[in-house]
Amino acid sequence: MLRKDRAKTVLERLGELYPETSIPLDHSNPYTLLVAVLLSAQCTDKMVNRVTPSLWKLADNPWDMSRRSVEEIRAIIQPCGLSPQKSKAIRELSQILVEKYEGAVPESFELLEELPGVGHKTASVVMSQGFGHPAFPVDTHIHRLAQRWGLTDGRSVEQTERDLKKLFPQESWNQLHLQIIFYGREHCTARGCNGTVCGICKELYPNRKKPVATRK
Repeated sequence: MLRKDRAKTVLERLGELYPETSIPLDHSNPYTLLVAVLLSAQCTDKMVNRVTPSLWKLADNPWDMSRRSVEEIRAIIQPCGLSPQKSKAIRELSQILVEKYEGAVPESFELLEELPGVGHKTASVVMSQGFGHPAFPVDTHIHRLAQRWGLTDGRSVEQTERDLKKLFPQESWNQLHLQIIFYGREHCTARGCNGTVCGICKELYPNRKKPVATRK
């Protein structure tokens, strides 16, 4: 099976499994989505969703958040891990949004990536799920599954993103990246599948015997 044929099969199977996809991080606007995605670094979405209601009570907009101290923010988000860096970034990016963008989250990859604590993946999630622009954020699940499914050689997360964007139609990216994440959490997990166990892995590679060693 050629790589493009595997991609077609993946798109079809995930469409059957997940015809509707909702963003797993609770949010109400681009700002709360931005903060929630920032908090999700090295943390589960479930934990972020447990923490953010208290954070939104403290401040749910950049004006109020910029007036809170780093210590106040950190006390709430500590369960998410990396709280010293994340609390500082949340306060600083809130100040920048107020001072430079009148409190609005910029609708631009470049401007988002200039904000403290915001990398390419975070910017991609905000652009795709917050503003509806085509993007393909690659997290650990997507990076792992793309290698198991033979859609990339996995040299880097950046390479995986480029390969997936070439394989799949642009109009599918925003939903597909969520579908892959859901499948990676439920079926093709890091420990529960090694490239030979889950339904899609077996369909794409029925004769595969050796486990797939995932590149980080």
